[in-house]
Amino acid sequence: MAETKIPKDIAGLNFEDALSQLEGIVRDLEAGQVKLDEAVKYYERGALLKRHCEAKLADARMKIEKITGLGDAMKLEDVESE
Repeated sequence: MAETKIPKDIAGLNFEDALSQLEGIVRDLEAGQVKLDEAVKYYERGALLKRHCEAKLADARMKIEKITGLGDAMKLEDVESE
C-alpha cells in the first residue's frame, strides 16, 4: 500500500504548528462531539500531521547526529549516562 503524499498545507507547517493542530484534532475526537463523517476526515488529517511531525523529528535527529558526530556509534541513552 503506497503512502499518501503530505498535502502542501501540512508540508508547509513547522513542527510546533503541526503538533498544535494534531493536539486539537485529538481533543475534538476525544470529546466525542464530532459527527462520524467529520471524525473520519479529522482522523485522516491527524494521521498526516503525525507523519509530518515524525519526519520533522527524524530530520532534526539526523542533523544533530551529523553535528555531534555520534550517528549510530552512540545512542542517546549512552550520552545521557555520561
